Amino acid sequence: RSLQYRFPSAPRDHVAVVSVSKQQLFLYANGNPERVYTVSTSRYGVGNEDGSLKTPLGVHRVLEKIGAGAPSGTIFKHRKNTKQIARIYKTQAKSPYDVITTRILQLEGLEPGINRGAGIDTRERNVYIHGTHEEGLIGQPASIGCVRMKNADVIELFEKMEQDSLVVIVK
Repeated sequence: RSLQYRFPSAPRDHVAVVSVSKQQLFLYANGNPERVYTVSTSRYGVGNEDGSLKTPLGVHRVLEKIGAGAPSGTIFKHRKNTKQIARIYKTQAKSPYDVITTRILQLEGLEPGINRGAGIDTRERNVYIHGTHEEGLIGQPASIGCVRMKNADVIELFEKMEQDSLVVIVK
């Protein structure tokens, strides 16, 4: 499909490709594979509808980077640092809470009618790449729409990705 969005002149050193079927994030540097991270996408599957709690497909950009310098495990609510540190679960135990930890890469969809616009907008749906307190669930669909990562991995990714870097989410 053709992309209807005109890309701003922005950093393109690092591009992330999230494979929902593989539960992996592939990081490319200047077009070359650099690193593979295991992630968790939505337990409800893929989709773009507001309220669906699904992971949206398509081309996105990092709209904002939140949490630089925060200690690993720091809890964020509404993209704000609570100054609290989460207990990190390394087992497959499921917590009753969906806690956003350590770093946030806030995503903005770039494809009108796919992940940008009324009722389907990735930014309005608050979809992020972020750390989680449920590290034992990484590698399987477990989130409510976001792309979750282990805390050490999201710190590493956060340092490599710049604001406006591309993130492509595929099945």
